[in-house]
Amino acid sequence: MPSTASLVWRPGLEQPAMNRHSALFQAVFPLPDLDATHRLGARIAAVLKPGDTVTLSGDLGAGKTTLARAILAGLGVDENVPSPSFTLVQSYSTPRLTVSHFDLYRLKHARELDELGLEEALETGAALIEWPERAADRLPPDRLNVDLSGGDGERRATLSGPARWREVMNA
Repeated sequence: MPSTASLVWRPGLEQPAMNRHSALFQAVFPLPDLDATHRLGARIAAVLKPGDTVTLSGDLGAGKTTLARAILAGLGVDENVPSPSFTLVQSYSTPRLTVSHFDLYRLKHARELDELGLEEALETGAALIEWPERAADRLPPDRLNVDLSGGDGERRATLSGPARWREVMNA
């Protein structure tokens, strides 16, 4: 799928002593409109596999749920995807894998994540996690972090994580 969005790679984040699967990367993906968000969601969806975690960070209204919907749409989910703000987790069966969409905004303690079944969700599927900062150090280190920022016309997603996620940009 062609994209008009440009990528800005952050030099110097590659760590030569690490192998290609553990080196770090960071990329900025401009999101000037909803189509750009859908393209990014499709790219993430294309490489998502069981055991993967994608964290979605940003202020209220930054587009976390919108990007989660775009990822799920890229996986073939055509049903309504509500924000899991009150249910805390929603699961979706897709042709490739089950995806659990977590919203941790209302968590008071990171240990509450155990009760939501994150480990179980990752055993057979993938997880999209809004408000990951509420989980402290309980998230897998091999995750893709997506930080959404900026206002209308200046929105952007900063992706970071292990180098294996670089393929998101090539999907």
